[in-house]
Amino acid sequence: MSFSAIPLSGDKPQQYAQLLEQARALLHGEHDRIANAANLSALVYNALPDLNWVGFYFFDGTELVVGPFQGLPACVRIPLDKGVCGAAARMRATQRIEDVHAFPGHIACDSASNSELVVPLVAANGELVGVFDLDSPLPARFSVEDQEGLEAIARAYLESLR
Repeated sequence: MSFSAIPLSGDKPQQYAQLLEQARALLHGEHDRIANAANLSALVYNALPDLNWVGFYFFDGTELVVGPFQGLPACVRIPLDKGVCGAAARMRATQRIEDVHAFPGHIACDSASNSELVVPLVAANGELVGVFDLDSPLPARFSVEDQEGLEAIARAYLESLR
């Protein structure tokens, strides 16, 4: 299979609609969680500006364990009571953090990260699958539009696993 990413254009909602279309095309017909997480990490990392880490952490029943990602080497295990990823998983709610250094219990896997967006991955049956994590060296990098667009991509990922 050959894949060619098309540069995103228009305003943010239009760009995320295009990115979601590319993500769905990339995920089409594949149901393996590792393969799909790897491809989505690469797609998003290369499509969106000002990111220094994009990836997945999977819940093993006790804690989050690093999965496929793009960026510098990552923290391997994250307890649910630590960091932005742990908060997203524990509360099952997206965490959009403008300044990670002000977040209580922040885990600094990459000291260059200044803002973070983490989307929990919750299966249709309510089971926690993991989290989709994005970091940026820019403070306040992620807007509500980014959150909505990335939540839609996370939903497409979850749908691909069925």
